[in-house]
Amino acid sequence: MSNFKEYLRDKPDSKISKIIVNRDICIGVASCVAVADSTFKLDEEAKAIVIDPLAADDQTLLMAAQSCPVQAILLIDKAGKQVFP
Repeated sequence: MSNFKEYLRDKPDSKISKIIVNRDICIGVASCVAVADSTFKLDEEAKAIVIDPLAADDQTLLMAAQSCPVQAILLIDKAGKQVFP
């Protein structure tokens, strides 16, 4: 069973309503942090966590998720549909 950490995002101008990090497959490369350091950081286990789900715009979140080499970041839209990956 995967260890998913979900972060709700209630931002009026955003199509993305939820950020999910699969901590089991995160390998701590920190590419998400490099792209969106106001949203992501690595915790004490060198796994990605969300520090502020509202900080980045949708395009930056998408680029951060796309930068993950193991696709550990999932983005969900307001209709509940997976946007990425």
